[in-house]
Amino acid sequence: MTAHPHVETFFDEATNTFSYVVRDPASAACAVVDSVLDFDYASGAISHASADRIIQYIRDNKLVLEWLIETHVHADHLSAAPYIQKILGGKIGIGAGIRIVQETFGKVFNEGTEFQRDGSQFDRLFEDDDSYAIGTLPVTVLHTPGHTPACMTHVAGDAAFVGDTLFMPDGGTARADFPGGDARTLYRSTRRVLDLPPETRLFMCHDYGPNGRQILNETTVAEQRAHNIHVHDGISEDEFVRLRTERDATLAMPRLILPSLQVNMKAGALPEPEDNGRSYLKIPINAF
Repeated sequence: MTAHPHVETFFDEATNTFSYVVRDPASAACAVVDSVLDFDYASGAISHASADRIIQYIRDNKLVLEWLIETHVHADHLSAAPYIQKILGGKIGIGAGIRIVQETFGKVFNEGTEFQRDGSQFDRLFEDDDSYAIGTLPVTVLHTPGHTPACMTHVAGDAAFVGDTLFMPDGGTARADFPGGDARTLYRSTRRVLDLPPETRLFMCHDYGPNGRQILNETTVAEQRAHNIHVHDGISEDEFVRLRTERDATLAMPRLILPSLQVNMKAGALPEPEDNGRSYLKIPINAF
């Protein structure tokens, strides 16, 4: 039978981001997916309340953290993976497409030659159809680009963590207009996810409560295939590309895209302190 891992959900209201603790049903092993570092853009203040809730849950349940998974290089929040890793251990993993993101945004942020663009800041780079384990729970990794080149979907038993590839059915799909994104590629990636068994539980990375409904984070392949406004069964690739392209033309850049990318492409590491002991984030002018 397909394993049914327990998934504990944590919602960050400031960025509309879901983080997850995924527990192996047969052991104390767990993984954290898409953690959030609290960041106030106006003041530059960083805090750890969101990450500390995850840490407390793991400690309260006497779990052993083995993995800190980033489904992609997030453009809407800073990752708390290194903070959690320092306290609880575990390996930080992301898709091998991080190298493309690092090459692209290394230029945007004018990173020097000391910035390695080989993904070596992460403990594990996942290729398409790679596998790993959370305790005894096997996980398969699908490369699902289109939103970004590094997007991966992690399938653990009957649960799949789709990152920004899909939203809830009434939210459709992620945007595809970031550097390295592509609507046609995104359509093909969504079909890979929707080819999973219909009962597969799909866990979202974001939800914005379209039309004022309550925030939701979980759906199924069957529900997506029947009702997703962008990629339900019967939507052609060309039709999706038209819909997605028209939609993307109306969207503003995410509020935290500039701090998020320059931190997350380095596995969540903050910039090295300067000679006054403070770290600084760059804001490139007219970069997009």
